[in-house]
Amino acid sequence: MLKRLNNKERLSLLVKGAEVYTGGKLQKVDLRIENGVITSMGELQGANGEALFDASGCVLMPGLADVHVHLREPGFSYKETIATGTMAAAAGGYTLVCSMPNLNPAPDSPDTLQQQLEMIQADAYIPVVPYGCITKGQKGEGELVDFKALQPKVCGFSDDGRGVQRRELMAEAMKQVAQLGGMIVAHCEDESLLHGGYIHEGVYAAQHGHKGICSESEWKQVERDLELVKGSGCAYHICHISTKETVELVRRAKADGVNVTCETAPHYLLLCDEDLQEDGCFKMNPPLRASDDRDALIQGIIDGTIDMIATDHAPHSADEKSCGLSKSAFGIVGLESAFALLYTHLVKKNIISLERLIELMVVAPRKRFQFPAEVQVGQLANFTLKELQSSYKIERANFFSMGKAMPFEGWEVMGKTLMTVYNGVVVYKPSTL
Repeated sequence: MLKRLNNKERLSLLVKGAEVYTGGKLQKVDLRIENGVITSMGELQGANGEALFDASGCVLMPGLADVHVHLREPGFSYKETIATGTMAAAAGGYTLVCSMPNLNPAPDSPDTLQQQLEMIQADAYIPVVPYGCITKGQKGEGELVDFKALQPKVCGFSDDGRGVQRRELMAEAMKQVAQLGGMIVAHCEDESLLHGGYIHEGVYAAQHGHKGICSESEWKQVERDLELVKGSGCAYHICHISTKETVELVRRAKADGVNVTCETAPHYLLLCDEDLQEDGCFKMNPPLRASDDRDALIQGIIDGTIDMIATDHAPHSADEKSCGLSKSAFGIVGLESAFALLYTHLVKKNIISLERLIELMVVAPRKRFQFPAEVQVGQLANFTLKELQSSYKIERANFFSMGKAMPFEGWEVMGKTLMTVYNGVVVYKPSTL
């Protein structure tokens, strides 16, 4: 069951027995919601005729937030639509996504951005906040956009899919965005170091005759940008980091007080190039790196160097992903599987705590991008409810997303979404409930 944002049917329900994330920690409390508003929390007794939900074995937390999602509209609705992408997000437990600018037309002016905003208003099931481009046409070079004109309606500025190639151009972008109090959100990739590569330049590439992408193509631009941030004071966020060198650069920059945050994605934490198969479902950009890169990323989420986990949900058509590693399009989907994968393989294996996972997927992205959400009395209900006791298999055939390509088909996981609520309205509940 999914409902668009213009639905006004408010929830009234007593949720009993859940571990509730409130006030920065997990607490076992009951939650009463009346006409969409949380009216009380504690040890509560049901009233006559009151709807009750037994949430024993569940965690209730503010809705997940993903700051890196490709919704493909306008321009590429054969891959995904705002409706299907936000349906997938709600099913995954998200109540906020930030949409990347790889669109046609790219959101590089108020007029082109408005096309996207009108589609979001008409079709979204949960809130969507778009990015504006850094360069006109989202080319990573050429002319900068009018940042001031776009700033009021975007969450940041990105040319995701392309790194800004010239140091001078990025320096000027940071200067202008800093003056507005905005944020640069960077896809770091030095195109001069790619040499036609499409998977990591590692053991698998060498053994199977594939063209590799070196780690330096990522970390070298990160290194450049961190130097520029020191001079500009611009808020800076790094997309989908994948290398051990990037982790160390960010760690040092934070120790020096640089205004930087970063994200990684579930696939970089759970897989490496040793897991590659001759299948487009394993192709993304940046690519799956070596096992020591994966280990460094895990250490980065343990020690706080990495601030948040985003999915880089990047749907493509079946034809575009059926051409093997060399010719398939870059990108996999992730909204509907991210929490369960991470809960199963990081929390259940005692690598991080559940509270830390919530920080990575809820608290940190909302704090950095200034989208507050709390589960507290007097507020409209905004939460997701996850069942943590039983397991199920990830099956792409059940996805709401039009994109089906991802490397986790058939994985056994825990952490199924039982309910997602935004502003007091249920936007997702499985049809079996």
